[in-house]
Amino acid sequence: MTSLARWCLRRRFTVIVLWLVALLGTGAAATVAGSAYSNDYGVPGTEAAHATALLTKAFPGDGGNDSIVWHTGSGTVRAADVEQRMSAVLREVGELPGVTDVNGPYGSDGAARVSPDGHTAYASLTFATDGGDPDKAQVKKVVETARAAATDDLQVAVGGSSIGTAEGKSGHLSEIIGVLVAAVVLFVVFGSLAASLLPIATALVGVGTAAMGTVLLGHLMTVADFAPMLGTLIGLGVGIDYALFIVTRHRKGLRAGLPVHVAAERAVATTGRAVVFAGGTVCVALLGMLILRLSFLNGVAIAASLTVVLTVAASVTLLPALLGLIGHRALSRRERRHLAARGPLPESLTGFAARWSAFVERHPKLLGAVAAAVMLGLALPTLSLHLGTSDQGNNPASSTTRQAYDMLGKGFGPGVNGPLTLVADLDSAADRLAFNRLPDTLHHTEGVASVTPSTVNGSGDTGVITVVPTTSPQSAATSDLVERLRGTVLPKATDGTGLAVHVGGLTASYDDFAGVILGKLPLFVGTVVGLGCLLLLLAFRSIGIPLKAALMNIAAVASSFGVIVAIFQWGWGSELLGLGAAGPIEPFLPVVMVSVLFGLSMDYQVFLVSRMYEEWLATRDNRRAVRVGLAETSRVINSAAVIMISVFLAFVLSGDRVIAMFGIGLASAVALDAFVLRTLLVPALMHMLGSANWWLPARLERLLPRISIEPTDEHAVPAEPVVVPVRVRAEEPGIPRSGISRTTEPSPAPEPSRVPV
Repeated sequence: MTSLARWCLRRRFTVIVLWLVALLGTGAAATVAGSAYSNDYGVPGTEAAHATALLTKAFPGDGGNDSIVWHTGSGTVRAADVEQRMSAVLREVGELPGVTDVNGPYGSDGAARVSPDGHTAYASLTFATDGGDPDKAQVKKVVETARAAATDDLQVAVGGSSIGTAEGKSGHLSEIIGVLVAAVVLFVVFGSLAASLLPIATALVGVGTAAMGTVLLGHLMTVADFAPMLGTLIGLGVGIDYALFIVTRHRKGLRAGLPVHVAAERAVATTGRAVVFAGGTVCVALLGMLILRLSFLNGVAIAASLTVVLTVAASVTLLPALLGLIGHRALSRRERRHLAARGPLPESLTGFAARWSAFVERHPKLLGAVAAAVMLGLALPTLSLHLGTSDQGNNPASSTTRQAYDMLGKGFGPGVNGPLTLVADLDSAADRLAFNRLPDTLHHTEGVASVTPSTVNGSGDTGVITVVPTTSPQSAATSDLVERLRGTVLPKATDGTGLAVHVGGLTASYDDFAGVILGKLPLFVGTVVGLGCLLLLLAFRSIGIPLKAALMNIAAVASSFGVIVAIFQWGWGSELLGLGAAGPIEPFLPVVMVSVLFGLSMDYQVFLVSRMYEEWLATRDNRRAVRVGLAETSRVINSAAVIMISVFLAFVLSGDRVIAMFGIGLASAVALDAFVLRTLLVPALMHMLGSANWWLPARLERLLPRISIEPTDEHAVPAEPVVVPVRVRAEEPGIPRSGISRTTEPSPAPEPSRVPV
């Protein structure tokens, strides 16, 4: 690390240019290639996936699921003025670019598109997609044209998947707000504009390059459309934090009187090693998703890991180059004046951090119990976690998709927004006869609102029946209906016929996806926890440290999920925050959240315990090691946490419910981790356990390879004369015109280090 830092400092302009070329090059390539994201939740081998494959093969091109919905408060949709007005609008929409088909309720076959009470009607709408999403500008024109027909007594809304893609907000606002808040926090911490901008610049370059790389990755494998924003969310948080840790150590060296290049080399060789280790643990946790063997999550894991790798690389290469560029301006003007006038002063453990550390040392049992009670209370809602479909019924009430969803549900029943599809191979006349009899059986099934007659494709080898449940797609009762159809109703109805009927549809697909994830979740969590513990075991030569880290990480995950369940599933403040109505939690959220949270939790564990471990090796006094480690690291950890929380919460403004879940979940986890676990519960437990914290069986000690996360400063850089002649402008009051020489180590003087005031 020292050699790398020295090379980057000596060739700082080359390093900066190389990073800019990487950023601009990937940006240009991504712009030319375009995006190719896919939200395919299908899991090969599941029943819903089989039903979808049969349906796609038998009825190719079928499936425009967008709609224009209108509702009258008085009168009916068949009133002459309403029919005339909406018929004209439907003709106008049908002539717009990108629209291939519009089927309204006013033709001979449109009776089913009018609600039983006559107050609601809809027209199905199909866009030209060419295998991807329709053009957003064309979709927005359709929405504007349709909604222009609304009057005081006529509500008009447009819904469906294509409409939803065009309705989403841009994530750039949330990114800008997060970066601005981080910049303010950094300026308050450092007191130097130049120093506060370096972590921002480093993170933006790394995250920007990774975001463009994720666009290109989408052409090579399945990558979800939320992966770039998730990667940006994680990358900005960890990238700014990693740079913050390195700049903090660099500033400490400058205040001690080290020349700029020596302070930067030591910062990268010490804290930079911890950054690489912490980034590695995040990547290990993220890549743990690969063991699930789900193509949908593979792309998310690799894209997020790519972002972390590039932010770490920027932190240990681009950052030292920038530190060399700004020189002593990494210190505030007041610190530069102090250094010039009085020379370096030893770091002292004073202030709130030192007092808090001593307070925890005096009351470990009481404070540990309080912290544990807080974490347990927040984790309780996790027990009611319900994984399922999150659809447009969970969008904000002001969105046109939510309004269309609600009008359809009110007029035709909630199940119309997510019908189930029954598909079967019809190999013989007996199969077709048995399949045609199914609607009569399904009509009398509990939870079924309506059933369409059986439909057979042109070749007669595949049949399909649409079942509308009495409950919404995201309701647990709809999931129960899927299970009942598969487990009892259909097997009983087809017994003795050899007919195999597969249940598909939105709810069935999500249930199958959630089932696969839950089935593999113990293996996944065990792998991630096990690898994390192994890394900490090698780093800290202790059995207790990894076990406590695993326990704390699980506590952070459980508590953050409790917050997510309370807000998004129970609806506590979700509408008030503009996050839409209450609903189930996305099936893939637990896996992604566990990966990210375990990685982020390891970061703070590494930075906190590495300082304690260093003090323990020097003194063999556990109480002193815990007290000093907490006092010296809590301020920078809390500052880093505030930055990360601000970045994560800013993404709630993205308008995307999934990203909002990630943002609130990660923000709450980081807050609890930094302010409850790492500064309260962990040190309290370590005080209570005493020297047992550092116990390792002698035989295991001999077998384990030795690695060092953060070597001491004295060994980080080869011994070098450190004499800091400080030349100060004559205008400074009280400082003589001649330079002042402060010697911190007796040695031959190197090239003078100039401290601009």
